[in-house]
Amino acid sequence: MQREMLLRIIFFGILARDIWAQQKFERQPSYTEVNPGQDAYLQCKVLNKKGSCSWQKDNKPMGMYPHKYEWISSSQQNGDCSIWIRAAQLEFDDGSWECQVTASDFHTQDALTSHPVRLVVRVPPQRPRIEFNGTQVLPGHNLTTFHGELAVIKCVSHYGNPPPILKWFLDQQEITSSPNQTNTTELDNTKTWLAISVLEMTISKEKHGRMLSCVAVHESYATKSSSIEVRLDVMFVPETRLVGLPTEDVEDLKDSIAIRCVVDANPKASVVWRREGQTQPASLQELLQFSPAIRQHSGLYTCHARNKAGDSQPKRVQIDVKYRPKIISVGRERVKTTTLFSPVNFECLGEGNPPPTYQWVQKKTSSHSDSIIERGREAKLYLNNVTYEFQGEWRCRVTNIIKGEEQSVVSEPIILQVHGAPQILRQTANQEIYVESGHPVDMSMVVCADPRPRSVAWEWGSLRLEAGNEMGKFKVDEVSQEEGEDCYLTILHIKDTSATDSRTYYLLVENDKGKDMHAIQLYVNEPLQISTLASVAGALLVAFLILVCACIYAIRAEKCCFSRKGDFKPSDIDGQKLDIEKTAHHLTNNQNQAGALGQGGIPADAIYTTGPRGGAHPDAMKHHPSTTHTFNGRSSFEDRYHRHSLTEPTKQNNSTMGIDTIDVHRPLSFSQYHSFNRYELPRPNDNWSYASTMIAGSYHNGKEKKYKRRSHNAKNKNPKTDRDANGRPRPLQLENEKYYDLVFPKSRHSDGMDYRYVYQPDSLDHAEL
Repeated sequence: MQREMLLRIIFFGILARDIWAQQKFERQPSYTEVNPGQDAYLQCKVLNKKGSCSWQKDNKPMGMYPHKYEWISSSQQNGDCSIWIRAAQLEFDDGSWECQVTASDFHTQDALTSHPVRLVVRVPPQRPRIEFNGTQVLPGHNLTTFHGELAVIKCVSHYGNPPPILKWFLDQQEITSSPNQTNTTELDNTKTWLAISVLEMTISKEKHGRMLSCVAVHESYATKSSSIEVRLDVMFVPETRLVGLPTEDVEDLKDSIAIRCVVDANPKASVVWRREGQTQPASLQELLQFSPAIRQHSGLYTCHARNKAGDSQPKRVQIDVKYRPKIISVGRERVKTTTLFSPVNFECLGEGNPPPTYQWVQKKTSSHSDSIIERGREAKLYLNNVTYEFQGEWRCRVTNIIKGEEQSVVSEPIILQVHGAPQILRQTANQEIYVESGHPVDMSMVVCADPRPRSVAWEWGSLRLEAGNEMGKFKVDEVSQEEGEDCYLTILHIKDTSATDSRTYYLLVENDKGKDMHAIQLYVNEPLQISTLASVAGALLVAFLILVCACIYAIRAEKCCFSRKGDFKPSDIDGQKLDIEKTAHHLTNNQNQAGALGQGGIPADAIYTTGPRGGAHPDAMKHHPSTTHTFNGRSSFEDRYHRHSLTEPTKQNNSTMGIDTIDVHRPLSFSQYHSFNRYELPRPNDNWSYASTMIAGSYHNGKEKKYKRRSHNAKNKNPKTDRDANGRPRPLQLENEKYYDLVFPKSRHSDGMDYRYVYQPDSLDHAEL
């Protein structure tokens, strides 16, 4: 076993040695540049070298020659296959070089070949030159271009190796954009390069006179760079401005006028002053001068400048000598006819001083009155899209103010006629109409057309109704003449609208020239939907049920806590039910012996007690400072007094009231109630109450009512509050007589030879409501 393990270790060791012993490149050659005549060093190192080193250039083997190609280490120790290239020359040494190593042995096959790398023998390129529109621009000369032109300028550099880097500068700021240089080998010398950089620059007049230069960066230059500069000659259209305009009124034959038209242009522009309406130039110089100014000099003068780049925008000045306004011309046509949506021009030429204001007005005639609409305030009025609204009479009004008074002159009328397709006047129609369900609605629109419309129809959905027709609750009137020439009114009537009528209604009008269409949206408001009411009612019902469940949970939680308080058990009361009923039967048999008590005897269950929360609970027998006694009819201790002739009182901590002080013979035919203080004695035969009201009657009536009431309570009892339906507290039952001793302590009384115990109604300390 150990021998096998040893053999395996030896085998894997030999295998690892062979793998680790394979030769591989430690460093490969890299891109190298060298100036002509300098030595170049090409590095190549091999790890675990066992084969022979060799080099090739441009895929051809290279031998080692003294003073030209030499090994760094003649013995190639430590795997160093690097070489020196002495006195590098472009013709012989510039090219792609590779380092190669033969295999260690025939079986290993670990021969190596490095990546081809460039050895560049630098050649300084020629000085760059700038070309524009195919023509070379000499250094220091002008490069002429136009304002707003996108100029394409080239910078060319020949016979460099490697190709130079070309950069653009405007004055001293570099403006070279994203890489836009292309390099190609020269046709007549493939070892040198042609570099071309293209600059696309938008020319503006602000660049006029600035120096544009191209810089070629190359390591073979003595200064590392070479450049060429040209001057930008930007030609632009003349820009004119007027200087010397009068700042105050010019009076006829008294004041002089001298206005200069200053021109900024390249090349220099010629200036011409012209007066509006005249063919002869007023001046061929920059200065326009009148000395003195007379009325005939009044008019509109324009300065024009022109050069090779083009014509300037005209500069106008109104020179007026003070005189009343006068209309010179409003054009030859007195009637103008045009088609719909086509342009039309009006021109009004006037004179006056101060400079008159122009106003173009349109007169519209209707059956009620005529109206004047102002359309423009210039001498020339341009209407791009003529509509039927522009039909009518047009006049030019020229106005100035002389000495604070307005002077006006109105021209002759110009009649404008419009022909074409129908046009619906959208501004006269409501885009949206709202109406209540069941109410009628009228939708009207005005349409103008010349010639008259041959078809007027309303469409909605898949229905169409022509003018003058009726369909169900829909009716379209015949078109009627509307105020304004060639305008008509159409109305769609809808009776008894409903929700289904809420939609878009289209008016379609057509004549021989074309057609037009416009839409009106109708909204019919419906009453509140039954589905909406049902949703609201359902939400309210759910909320009510949640509230009821919350109340029930709160009440049951409270009663549960109440039932766990103390050691009281309802079964303790039910266990003595039989004895209490026997006692009640005995009292009934002895009722005749107690005749002196009269009517109104109170049964034992007429005494009402409640606990702290109104329920029958043993805590009700505990002492509380504030208590209430309620008696209805006679109490049980009165019955016992008449059955026994002798009473023996017992001592109590509380004050007692003798039984003989109570007038038990007094009939209780009506209720008497008394709210008492615990420190005061109650009046006899009175009911004691803080909150409840009991009806006192005869003993028999009380007993009948007691059982009637007990039956009645069983039906009307509220299980949540444990109270009667009429709000009275739950009475103590006959079974609960054992607890009376706690509520009203007894006193011992002597009746001859016998002793009996009667309740003390004045023992208030233990009474509890």
